[in-house]
Amino acid sequence: MPPTLASLVHHSALKLTVRAGEDRLDAPVRWAHASELADPVPYMEGGELLLITALKLDAEDREAMRRYVKRLAGAGVVGLGFAVGVHYEDIPDALVDAARAEGLPLLEVPRRTPFLAISKAVSAAIAADQYRAVTAGFAAQRELTRQTLTDGPEGLLAALAAQVDGWAALYDASGAVVATAPEWAGRRAARLTAEVTRLRERPAPASSVVAGPDHEDRVELHSLGTGRRPRAALAVGTAAAPGTAERYAVHSAIALLTLTTERSRSLHAAEQRIGAAVLRMLLAGEPDHARAVAGDLYGGLLDAPFRIIVAVGTETGGEGLGALAETAESAAAHSGETVLVVPEGERLVVLAADGGVALAACCDHAAARETARKTDDDLVMGLSAPAGPITAATAYKQAMQALSVARRRGRALVEHEHMAAGSVLPLLADDAVRAFADGLLRALREHDATGRGDLVASLRAWLSRHGQWDAAAADLGVHRHTLRYRMRRVEEILGRSLDDPDVRMELWLALKATSEPG
Repeated sequence: MPPTLASLVHHSALKLTVRAGEDRLDAPVRWAHASELADPVPYMEGGELLLITALKLDAEDREAMRRYVKRLAGAGVVGLGFAVGVHYEDIPDALVDAARAEGLPLLEVPRRTPFLAISKAVSAAIAADQYRAVTAGFAAQRELTRQTLTDGPEGLLAALAAQVDGWAALYDASGAVVATAPEWAGRRAARLTAEVTRLRERPAPASSVVAGPDHEDRVELHSLGTGRRPRAALAVGTAAAPGTAERYAVHSAIALLTLTTERSRSLHAAEQRIGAAVLRMLLAGEPDHARAVAGDLYGGLLDAPFRIIVAVGTETGGEGLGALAETAESAAAHSGETVLVVPEGERLVVLAADGGVALAACCDHAAARETARKTDDDLVMGLSAPAGPITAATAYKQAMQALSVARRRGRALVEHEHMAAGSVLPLLADDAVRAFADGLLRALREHDATGRGDLVASLRAWLSRHGQWDAAAADLGVHRHTLRYRMRRVEEILGRSLDDPDVRMELWLALKATSEPG
């Protein structure tokens, strides 16, 4: 610990005597400074032991001493050393009383003790404290390294919590708590998820200091990883700001966890390459080869029904796809599941167990994105029906079809199984389809525009009544012979027969695609 007024008083070579402020001698001394200025306050930073001989002070003037001592105390001066036998044989009562009134420690310095000796003693004590802190920091670094090699990140967190006399927590790329030390800190760490999420939005390396939940402690948050997007985060909770030794321990933990994270990234990249090979074999209709390559890494995923997600994202830097990958992998890791995530350029392919936690997390992620969406320029996903290794290629095509529908409908996620349950009409919301419909109906519209009939409305009524003349004529309020004449005019103008079911289908879909009022 740094030197205190008490340690200086007990220094046998200095021979200091306490004349006031006996109850405040535990104050740490940042420096010892001699000044004979009548007002040295502008040159003080706080924490100093001020040494004087009262060369330019009227130390017997009670009002002057009251003002002088009050300003020193207000500036954060922790003590006043007065040299006797120089200008005053003893410390004047006016100064002693003023120091007692302000509670400022007043030390009597004998003539044979030079101020330089006091400054050297403070300097030596500060240097010794810094040396102890550095030594303790190196010892902490060795212990953290040993725990990391022995017990991984969990061991490191335990050692760090002990070093800082607080708690520590590790968060993954999604902001979820991975590990805490001690165990009781788990709930406390979980309540800081929002702050960790905000930290992850800043380029790495990033850090912040926040009040702990219920303001019971001080928490430092540090991002981990060397990439632009943080891979993890560390939280360190302490009762007060860490000292030098504790700061060494925190920085050592950040470095070790960053190395661990980067090593994990390399392993993750290797696993992704294996996953990509497994996926290619499945899509090529080689399930046996895929199983052989998957081994223990992905083999379990192929033993049960799975689903395939194909996602595209047009956000800058592919952050939408990156967030989806982190969501799937984090959920799988926490539940002990296996998930296969393969980036394919501007697309991301996820193969996840049907009914599993990872698949549910991806669906929840899509729902949250759709709720928060501000533009259509966002993450879009297609989900296949349940499949196995033999039908993986079919599942991939289903996911691609669902993805295409999701884009057309402006949805974040469409499941292939739900496509048949819905209407085909939303699929017509396409510029090419509308252009075809406009071209097919243009001649009828032009005819109606001249006021020579109402062929478009008559065609819609006739088609909606499945060619029943009386019912369609009643809907239009005309005679059935009038309707028959109009339908013959439709055939003449279009050059197509309404007896052809394909023609009737195309005309009906054209009417729906262009939303012609009836």
